[in-house]
Amino acid sequence: MRRLILGSITRLDLVVWLLVMAFFCGSSLLSQGNLQLSFIGASGIIVEMLFIGLSIEIIIESIKHIKGIGTITGFITNGPEALCLIVGLIAGDILFAASTPLGSNFMNPILLITATIICKSTLQTLKTKPVYSIITMLSTATLAVSFFIIPESFFSYWLLLAVLVTVPLFFLRPDEGEEESDAMYDENARKWLIPAILLLLGAGYFLDPVVSFAAESSKAPKGVIGFLVLATLTSWPEFKSCLALLSRNKPLAAILNITISNITNIWLAAGGIGFYLLSQ
Repeated sequence: MRRLILGSITRLDLVVWLLVMAFFCGSSLLSQGNLQLSFIGASGIIVEMLFIGLSIEIIIESIKHIKGIGTITGFITNGPEALCLIVGLIAGDILFAASTPLGSNFMNPILLITATIICKSTLQTLKTKPVYSIITMLSTATLAVSFFIIPESFFSYWLLLAVLVTVPLFFLRPDEGEEESDAMYDENARKWLIPAILLLLGAGYFLDPVVSFAAESSKAPKGVIGFLVLATLTSWPEFKSCLALLSRNKPLAAILNITISNITNIWLAAGGIGFYLLSQ
């Protein structure tokens, strides 16, 4: 378990942490924000990323012997988006509530491509169910964009369209039975499965307050924070999952991790919109 924990921190994590620190501190200097509080906020975001990545790696390790792992992780890694959605609904801001899961639909494909480059499996991944992958990613991204350009009176139509598009995509997903499950895995990690899930949910719960604190202290534009930081951070579990799956030669599982996550993001947004419409 110690080796697993230490192995979950990579050079890429260190690079991203430095970029997060530079973004908020740089914004604070340019916008005359509070540099010290910006540093604290950025540090909080780094801790969030560490906990999220660690919990996902433990979850993957504890269930990687199970067939269908790509679909399973596609659901598990949407914990932060779900919690941010709930926070937005409690605040009564439907646009903010839906922005996190829908914004992640843009970051997920980018992070998948990045993961394939890092794992040197780009061509292999591109050849794995390309039609399904392209259709699913494009349709879910289009649904995400369309939500922000339609008037509120069209929300119910968007909700119906989202269901009609994503439900068939979910049931038409490729069968992961084509890939062999891992016979070897760290059995010691299994007892950490529940704590890891709780850690992931806890990190997701505190993600929005931490980002909001950093944004207020650095005076960074809220829209930029949401698009570049919040969407990226909530997509970080998917990225870590893709790295873990691709390193184990599971390109189909990595693809399904992203496509199922995108579909789930649409369902999360649709659920939030439905709740909002019913409460009006």
